[in-house]
Amino acid sequence: MPLNAQHQMAILKDILSNHQTDCCGTVSECEQVERLAQAMLANGTANEQVYRTLQNICEYTQTAKSAAHLDQHIETNKQNLSQWVEELSSLS
Repeated sequence: MPLNAQHQMAILKDILSNHQTDCCGTVSECEQVERLAQAMLANGTANEQVYRTLQNICEYTQTAKSAAHLDQHIETNKQNLSQWVEELSSLS
């Protein structure tokens, strides 16, 4: 059963929030975040602000998947993660 946009947004915010709070994560989580963001971009209903945020999230996950030290990458992006969760929360 496919997830609707509201469920996708909730899962996306949850994983990003956990990364921001815990400063750690897994490659699998990054892959899931990327799939969610890409699915949301593909459905074409995102406004310009959400579109930019989702693109930034995709870039973050693409870099994270190949990072030698994933937790360090997450720590480096802690402020971005916080901002993205805030932006997505204000729009959902």
